[in-house]
Amino acid sequence: MDDVNLTHQFLIAMPAMADPNFSKTLTYVCEHNEQGALGIIINRPTDMTLVDLFERVGLELHSPDLGRQPVYYGGPVQPERGFVLHRPLGDWQATLAVNQDMGLTSSRDILQSMSEQGEPKDVLITLGYAGWTAGQLEWELSQNAWLTVAADPHVIFEMPPEERLAAAMHMLGVDPTNLSDVAGHA
Repeated sequence: MDDVNLTHQFLIAMPAMADPNFSKTLTYVCEHNEQGALGIIINRPTDMTLVDLFERVGLELHSPDLGRQPVYYGGPVQPERGFVLHRPLGDWQATLAVNQDMGLTSSRDILQSMSEQGEPKDVLITLGYAGWTAGQLEWELSQNAWLTVAADPHVIFEMPPEERLAAAMHMLGVDPTNLSDVAGHA
């Protein structure tokens, strides 16, 4: 597993996932390299909406549709900090380019653009992120903690959050009702 790169992949938490931060989650991996991995959970909406978030940072959001979107729990690392997963990639002050089409931005300028121009439209905003140290995610995979599948932006930006985990499982041809919480090793 030394050369595995899970950037732009979904991590599907297996039913036996004991960590409450990740139980029943679908995580989008934004970066995976020899130093570790960074991702955001994309199926855990909070009670906060984008209108609430924008009010907290002193910006007005003019799009009612966008304003009703929830802010997500992105993971246990830096839960006080906001992250915007978006497409297109754009040109922002602090962006991690996931690929040529998608980025993860943590700078205020993207929020200002959303406030003033309503762009980018395809966004998922989280508080916090998920992080793994070097080799940690690979070890978790070897322990059957996760299933992986290539990410589909349609699942991230166009599906309701409660349908995302099952949709990712179906992409693998897995029926969620048939997954066991007991792992086996051949």
